[in-house]
This record gives sequence, C-alpha cells and structure tokens, in this order.
Amino acid sequence: MDERVELYLLVMIIGALISGAAALWVRSSYAAWSKRPSSSGLTGAEVARMILERNGLGHVRVEPVPGTLTDHYDPRAKAVRLSEGNFRGSSIAAVSVAAHECGHALQDAGGYLPMRLRAGIFPVVMFSSQVWPMAFVLGVIGLGQFWIQLAVVLFLAVLAFHVVTLPVEIDASRRAYGILGRYGVISSGEAGGSRRVLTAAAFTYIAAALTAVLTFLYLLFVSRQQQ
Repeated sequence: MDERVELYLLVMIIGALISGAAALWVRSSYAAWSKRPSSSGLTGAEVARMILERNGLGHVRVEPVPGTLTDHYDPRAKAVRLSEGNFRGSSIAAVSVAAHECGHALQDAGGYLPMRLRAGIFPVVMFSSQVWPMAFVLGVIGLGQFWIQLAVVLFLAVLAFHVVTLPVEIDASRRAYGILGRYGVISSGEAGGSRRVLTAAAFTYIAAALTAVLTFLYLLFVSRQQQ
C-alpha cells in the first residue's frame, strides 16, 4: 500500500477516535444531567428569555427546533434556537445549553472579535471544504504538485475556522456558567453538573480542531514529499 494512503488512513482513524470520544462524552454528560431538574424550575426557554431580557436583547427570539442537541444561535436571524427537549425542559442540562446559546447572542451584541472573524471567513470555508479534497486527489494521481499545494492552501481556511471557533465556544460556555450562578438558575450543588455539560460541549470543538490540525500536517507532509 502506498505510504501516503497508509498515513491518510492513520490520520482518519485517529481523527475518528478523537471525534467519537468527544461525541460520547457530550451525549453521556447530557443524558445524565438532563434527568436532573434544576432547583429554579425554569425551562430552557424561560432561562434564555430571562438572560436576553436582562442584557438588553429583548429583540432576540427564542425558538424551538426539532431534534436532539440541535441547539444553536443564528446571528443573521437574531434567534436562539433550542432543541425541543431543552426548550421545554427544566433540567440542569437544558438550562446550561440555553445559557450557552445565549452566550453567543451576547458575543454577537458585543462585537466579540473571534465571532466576527468566524462569520467573516465562513463563506470562504464553505468553498474551501468542498474544493480541497478534489485538488488533493488531482495532485496525488499525478497531475502536478500545484494541485497538492492548492489543497494545502485551501485547507488552511478550514483550519483557521476551527481554530477561531475554539475561543467562541469556550467563551460562550464561560459566560453561561457565570450567568447561571449569578441569576440563581442553578444552586451551588448543581454547579458541577452544569460545568460538566458545558465543558463536554466545548470539548467537541477542541476535538474538531485537533482533527483539522492532523489533516493539515498530513497535507503538508505529502506536499513536501512531492517536491
């Protein structure tokens, strides 16, 4: 088997293991703390509404969205969208996820630089993520070093997106944890569960960034080997 293929398979296996471990941690943490009601009795939707109102973001909508762990903040629509379980649920997991998504709304309102950078490079990333694999394949089958170098350059945008996403997600979790305590949504005894849910969620983005770094190093290795 070609050395490049073997190395690519190794990178993919390691990436899959990292991503799988992150996903397992998120789901296990969420499952455990979605069964524990928060002492406030507030639903995720009520917590989100309270956070937004107290921070002058009454114009931001709070909406349910189908699925599990499909929660997100849409900066274009100015809407916090919570999965149905978190929208209506009052568990520690539900209020933690709601607060995290509101953290993104606060970032958006405050012009948080990493979030603005992520939004700015998103169109480039969408293009690059579709084109770089094709360019890489063209280079590997012998159509020239140019194509592999192009794949490296295109993947840089993907890597940059993952790197910029890290502070965005970690900061949103940090804000959420502080807000939940200050606003009395969770008690001191519930803080550990909330922290676990928020930390697990942030780790998925760390795993994605690590996988992107491994892929970039592989592309760089192949491009130098071709010289």
